[in-house]
Amino acid sequence: MRSIPSRLSYLCLHLFAFCYYAQHVSEQSKVTDRVSRRLIRIYQLYSRTSGKHVQVLPSKKINAMADDGDVHAKLVVETDTFGSRVRIKGAETGFYICMNKRGKLIGKKNGQGRDCIFTEIVLENNYTALRNARYENWYMAFTRRGRPRKGSRTRQHQREVHFMKRLPKGQQQPQSSHHRPFDFIQYPFSQRTKRTRYSSER
Repeated sequence: MRSIPSRLSYLCLHLFAFCYYAQHVSEQSKVTDRVSRRLIRIYQLYSRTSGKHVQVLPSKKINAMADDGDVHAKLVVETDTFGSRVRIKGAETGFYICMNKRGKLIGKKNGQGRDCIFTEIVLENNYTALRNARYENWYMAFTRRGRPRKGSRTRQHQREVHFMKRLPKGQQQPQSSHHRPFDFIQYPFSQRTKRTRYSSER
């Protein structure tokens, strides 16, 4: 049998290895992945406060005033890392949703900066919050009238930062094995609507 000191050394070694691995994963999830195949998804973002959808307009303005199926509400979502960081752009305009240093949401043609990257956070109430990668305590948010709310005034628990991801109207749920597990809201949308999940084949 091992002596008590040797057991403690063994446990300490494994604890150190686990902590190092956890830190490594955490750090890598914040680094842009330029090697792996980038996953692309299409969806709409339904705002909990405005009851409308986020849209990217030709004027580069961002708001949550679009009706279901509006051409400017169709969003292209590109993964940035193996974690949950994404870039979001309007399918019609090609402008990325970004956040400037004043916390204002703006559209940009080039979405490579960290101000155009958001981390998807699935909340306990099944809504999704989108936290900016450059300004880590600032979230994408909209008022009841669908106007953007400054990131500096946002917190994760606020209704203004809560969204639901919905398939564009008339689009069928994809079955491609290239898509990772992802939650959508099926139509028609109501309080009784249930979240459904599909898993990619491995």
